[in-house]
Amino acid sequence: MQIVSSWIPAVGFTILPNIGGFLTAPIVKREMNWYRSLKLPPWRPPNWLFGPVWGILYTSMGYGSYLVWRDLGGFNEKSFAPLGLYVGQLALNWSWTSIFFGQHKIKLGLGVLLLITGAATATTVSWYHVNKTAASLMYPYIAWLAFASLLNYRIWKDNCDKKK
Repeated sequence: MQIVSSWIPAVGFTILPNIGGFLTAPIVKREMNWYRSLKLPPWRPPNWLFGPVWGILYTSMGYGSYLVWRDLGGFNEKSFAPLGLYVGQLALNWSWTSIFFGQHKIKLGLGVLLLITGAATATTVSWYHVNKTAASLMYPYIAWLAFASLLNYRIWKDNCDKKK
């Protein structure tokens, strides 16, 4: 029984980030006509790619958070900053969909993406001192956030004169 229960935190931490993705996916689906009406750069990835990429990134960062939690002995004073930064950037991440797609606030979405990138970078630095593998699991996420910021910026610049 001990073996099974030792997997519960690993699975829970790994699944947690995906929950926000599942909860915000209906907003994206509902607003696809609006998104398609925007002038979009030709170098953007196809729409079908975003779901799998986010699934991989969420799963990776979730497992990284488990490694940090485990190595710091659970929720305690030592884990407050590394896991607090993680939760903060994750909450910002989940809010982006509602801002960009739900409210059609492209410029504000860019600002939120820049905040997410900063918070994810701070999270990664704090994790590096605890577990280098956990930190390395954040690198693809930070790279994707940089790309997403560039894409969000280009969409904003190409559509800033569009009527609401």
